[in-house]
Amino acid sequence: MSSLTKTSKIYVAGHKGLVGSSIVKLLNAEGYKRIVVRTKDELDLRIQSDVRHFFLEERPEFVFVAAARVGGIYANNHYRAQFLYDNLMIAANIIHSAYESGCSKLLYLGSSCIYPKNAKQPIKEKYLLQGILEETNEPYALAKIAGLKLCENFNRQYGTKFIAAMPTNLYGINDNFHPENSHVLPALIRKFHFAKISNEPSVTIWGTGAPLREFLYVDDLAEALLHLMSKYESNKIINIGTGEDISIKELAH
Repeated sequence: MSSLTKTSKIYVAGHKGLVGSSIVKLLNAEGYKRIVVRTKDELDLRIQSDVRHFFLEERPEFVFVAAARVGGIYANNHYRAQFLYDNLMIAANIIHSAYESGCSKLLYLGSSCIYPKNAKQPIKEKYLLQGILEETNEPYALAKIAGLKLCENFNRQYGTKFIAAMPTNLYGINDNFHPENSHVLPALIRKFHFAKISNEPSVTIWGTGAPLREFLYVDDLAEALLHLMSKYESNKIINIGTGEDISIKELAH
């Protein structure tokens, strides 16, 4: 296995998204010279033959898997089949093709929603598969669990170095501000922005405001991921977060 160096060939899947764009920005700032990216139009990660051809042609040594179909509560609950299918295909195609092409190391990005709905706080990695999932984003969570289990079992069967990290709720530059498909923080920013420019007297927030969320700035996540790619080799998943919660009501205020 080769070590990550400034001349290593690195593929960032999902480089236009919130996490992927932050990873690319950090790699460029740190002086990494050979960064490979593809847009959705150039490479549909759901198509196995196309992904396989790309990996066999480019042969990246290190892979960050930040590509996914993502969204907030509304999107997860209304496009359930798409979220399950697309994310299963993306994970399976990239991980298998990385193995076939001799990739030295792969880092797969999961999500905090993989943990049981009623998991004890703070959430520990050992709580995975110890209870039922939150119903609204179960398809997305199942796909993410399948991805991390692919990494784990490719390691066990083939001796690969595929690791998996579970970030908490993220925010930052290149976030999704769609009125229905965004996560809570950009959704709130959008609500307040349009209320202000429209001179609305109030803003209505979904729910009771009582649920707690933990937030992490995406550039801090990128630094953690680069550290893991350089140093971490355990077959156990690893959480990335701040350890501090805030209620939706507090966040809105």
